[in-house]
Amino acid sequence: MKTMTATEASRNFASVLDRAERGETIAITRGGRRLAILSPAPAGNGAALMEFLAGHPVDDDFAADVESVRDLTTDELGTAWPDA
Repeated sequence: MKTMTATEASRNFASVLDRAERGETIAITRGGRRLAILSPAPAGNGAALMEFLAGHPVDDDFAADVESVRDLTTDELGTAWPDA
């Protein structure tokens, strides 16, 4: 894992992002202390989302639950939640 200072990372941010895009993980330090880890974002795709949703059926009462909470909700001026 590459280590670089916060100053170095800020001065070369585009390069740091390029390195992460290529799969590298970078530890960013300030004053000798590690304060962040920059790493590639996990890849996701629509197929994985569809698979997840297929395994979690919709709760038929969810819409009614949301509506009942909306009916109880007002802003700090006492204005009710607007109807869609």
